[in-house]
Amino acid sequence: MWAASCLASCCAACACDACRTVVSGISRRSARIAYCGLFALSLIVSWILREVAAPLMEKIPWINHFHKTPNREWFKTDAVLRVSLGNFLFFTILATIMIGVKNQKDPRDSLHHGGWMMKIISWFLLVILMFFLPNEIISFYESISKFGSGLFLLVQVVLLLDFVHSWNDKWVGFDEQFWYIALFVVSLVCYLATFVFSGFLFHWFTPSGQDCGLNTFFIVMTLIFVFVFAVVALHPAVSGSILPASVISLYCIYLCYSALASEPRDYECNGLHKHSKAVSTGTLTFGLITTVLSVVYSAVRAGSSTTLLSPPSSPRAGAGKPLLPLDSKTEEHEEKERTKTVSYSYSFFHIIFSLASMYSAMLLTGWSTSVGESGKLVDVGWPSVWVRILTGFATAALYLWSLLAPILFPEREF
Repeated sequence: MWAASCLASCCAACACDACRTVVSGISRRSARIAYCGLFALSLIVSWILREVAAPLMEKIPWINHFHKTPNREWFKTDAVLRVSLGNFLFFTILATIMIGVKNQKDPRDSLHHGGWMMKIISWFLLVILMFFLPNEIISFYESISKFGSGLFLLVQVVLLLDFVHSWNDKWVGFDEQFWYIALFVVSLVCYLATFVFSGFLFHWFTPSGQDCGLNTFFIVMTLIFVFVFAVVALHPAVSGSILPASVISLYCIYLCYSALASEPRDYECNGLHKHSKAVSTGTLTFGLITTVLSVVYSAVRAGSSTTLLSPPSSPRAGAGKPLLPLDSKTEEHEEKERTKTVSYSYSFFHIIFSLASMYSAMLLTGWSTSVGESGKLVDVGWPSVWVRILTGFATAALYLWSLLAPILFPEREF
């Protein structure tokens, strides 16, 4: 017994030392990756609790205070929302604290990049605290999460536009025949995938013998957008490029598919109802991967993007700098860099994580509408359909605006 106690103490001490080693190794550059890791951890915890926490939550009196105990799906949804709320509060508090940070002399700059042991403990305590809150607060958070998720989808669109324009500028900047051919090949592949995918959409979601005018409208409108993108991008007055147009076209057709696949499984125009479980799990996985990639990309681009994260007065200081230090020279320059202005908005950086917390919760709970009615199905229901359709329309509008704005307002910089 004494030996087992000593062994347990040694293991705990080793674990604490390992945590301290990892935390102490987080530098200014790798801090952004650390935030992404913490967000990914919250997704893993949410997914695990969604599967295993329901039996325990049924026994908690302030959660299960109903005259008739709800089904297991209700408790799964509640567990995900509580973890999401803790994550949302953690990043929202950081976003509030970081408002107005202009240069690296500000003490809050050190808080943004350091203090990781304190941050991890605070995050852990916040998540636990959420399980002591009354159901009414969780219900209110569920309601506002739908709006926050819509905002996050708009952020995703802007980040995608920033990415494709940067990608195009980089390849064109080489000014070599190889890169022009590569640009043409990638654009051609994207357009082929777009039109082939649209054919599958007509096959899956407009079955013969059914009145599926709404689905037909969604698909046709998306194809019209694809045509308009190409025409506007190639117009001589615009001087656009076919690569961004092709990538945005493929993304819009994916959003259309994602919307149609989210239609209720008993809807006669949803041709995927026979494979509902596989489709719903795949949609969830892809949605979560997209969410994580969007957040990681926002962290990577935070120091070089001028679209969202960089305040007007900041330099594009993050371009060409590695996020993870490769040698000791990085530490030697950190003291000299403290007098520089910050390269991105810390506050907005954390807001992205806050909105992503809401969006991931909606993905895991099927936008909290079909849970309890469709078993293990997730991300299914008309709210999910309309959110994605409107996101597709917003994507089209923002991309066309990025092409036309410099012509409509030549005196302004875009």
